[in-house]
Amino acid sequence: MSIFRNIFKPGGKTDKVNRNTESRNFRIPLIGEEAPPFYAESTAGPVNFPSDFGKSWKVIFSHPMDFTPVCSTELIELANLQNEFDDLGVKLLVVSTDPLDTHNQWKTTLENIEYRGYSQQNINFPIMDDSGLNIAKLYGMIHRGTDNIRDVRGVFIIDPDNKIRAEFFYPQEVGRNMEELIRTVKALQVTHTDNVMTPANWKTGHDVLVPFPLKANMALMNKESGEYYQLSWFMIFKKWIS
Repeated sequence: MSIFRNIFKPGGKTDKVNRNTESRNFRIPLIGEEAPPFYAESTAGPVNFPSDFGKSWKVIFSHPMDFTPVCSTELIELANLQNEFDDLGVKLLVVSTDPLDTHNQWKTTLENIEYRGYSQQNINFPIMDDSGLNIAKLYGMIHRGTDNIRDVRGVFIIDPDNKIRAEFFYPQEVGRNMEELIRTVKALQVTHTDNVMTPANWKTGHDVLVPFPLKANMALMNKESGEYYQLSWFMIFKKWIS
């Protein structure tokens, strides 16, 4: 990995230039920006992102390393929730800097592990080979304070227009909460289709908030007042209608 040898070359102008290059290469794309495109080989065949996924919601889910304990529990949990993600129209893409042959061996091993009482699950989502660090660079998933060649635990939720709508980063020692991932996807889908916002700890079936400022919504609220209620001048809720 010549890039890392150059980055850590001590002293002088070369060191400064290489650090600046590294900073550009590993920039984290921001919420609201277009998700960077890429090509990768995976356990499910070649992946052309985003063209292979049409107008679907997408989740890119990075992990540090195959055959490690926390990453293994995360993928088993994801596999157990595949049907729920399918029902939401969400396509899952998993990525790490391990090579494809390691991904395939790990996938086979995980599919034969019984964890937390789950029945054994086939892993149908692609686990992508990013041994060249291409996706890691595009999505800013190498954080030098933790590891120079391994992804942090990253999550990017991407909407049908290929815009990044949410992103999370976790350290290597802490596993992610898959129920929170699904909750966030559901909240984003509601706000994407309706002119509403979701309050703290919102779940499907809970009331939603009218966007602030409120003037543009006052006529509708007055016309259909039974659908709304107000806790303060800056907090107006819309009742959830299933």
